[in-house]
Amino acid sequence: MAWASIGARWPVGDEPDLLSGVTVLEFLSSSAGIVTLVVGGIIVLVIFAIVMRYFGMYIQCVTTGAKIGLVNLIVMSLRKVNPTVIVRSKIMAKQAKLSRHFNITTRDLEAHYLAGGNVPNVIRALVASNRAHLDLDFDTARAIDLAGRDVLDAVRTSVYPKVIDCPDPSKTSGTLDAVAGDGIQLKARARVTVRTNITQLIGGATEETVIARVGQGIVQAIGSTSSYKTVLENPDSISRTVLGQGLEAQTAFEIVSIDIADIDVGENIGARLQADQAEADMRVAQAKAEEQRALAAAREQEMVAKVQESRAKVVLAEAEVPRAIAAAFESRKLGLMDYYELKNVQADTDMRQTIAGGPGGGNQ
Repeated sequence: MAWASIGARWPVGDEPDLLSGVTVLEFLSSSAGIVTLVVGGIIVLVIFAIVMRYFGMYIQCVTTGAKIGLVNLIVMSLRKVNPTVIVRSKIMAKQAKLSRHFNITTRDLEAHYLAGGNVPNVIRALVASNRAHLDLDFDTARAIDLAGRDVLDAVRTSVYPKVIDCPDPSKTSGTLDAVAGDGIQLKARARVTVRTNITQLIGGATEETVIARVGQGIVQAIGSTSSYKTVLENPDSISRTVLGQGLEAQTAFEIVSIDIADIDVGENIGARLQADQAEADMRVAQAKAEEQRALAAAREQEMVAKVQESRAKVVLAEAEVPRAIAAAFESRKLGLMDYYELKNVQADTDMRQTIAGGPGGGNQ
């Protein structure tokens, strides 16, 4: 119902219970009216602030054909999704005409954002791969991003191959040391040109594996060469040998080329090993000679002991001679003249030995 003026009363019988017989001005001037106006004003200001916050993004979505409504923008904030990121990513995909190749919905972008993914990076990677005619779809790009890989950098590396040093100078300042067939040490440095293999990026080995495999291949190739001169004359033969071993298997990269950047001649490892072997052989021979000398010395001492034993037996035998003479006297087999004749023979024998310079004197 309408009233004639702002100061008119409510029609009799239709007025509310609380405002019965009270004018509008009186109600507005009361405390309840003031509270109602304040609450209503706050609600209006909140709605206005919300609308103004998302109105700019909504206009962008309308003008670019991103097809994201104002209510959806508000609900995104309630779901802890940054609407600015989603809107910019959707506009980027729309402007790049990715909808012709991929069915990228707003819900897909929100789900990837809530999963912790980098939504703008995924869209940029899809744009770059689409321009370069690479086989990369939205699901694969999301999976690569959630796996912790930089999908945009992977696409760039696939378009523009990257050069990595072997060995890695940031981790070691050394070289790849190998010994040729003639024992000469060679110190090499290589540069490996790789590009990303999108199909094996998920679960594929990283640059460290490629560097390790290339280093192993170079060392093996140099070791199988008969002479270091062959390597110095034709270093690209090493590159071709290593490149043909399929080192990029189960890795996230495809090896384009392997170039020997530097190769130096080191020590003569073969000669040093031979010298060490000769010294070891000499020590073994000396040990064996010392063993033989010790055996001979022991044998000599054994012979000396046997000589002393024989001499002792001779002394014992000579001690039996007087007893035998006495026994002969008792049995009357030896006479006095025979005894003196035996003594004369012994004296003559002692004299001859003394003249000859031998041991003198006899024992009775």
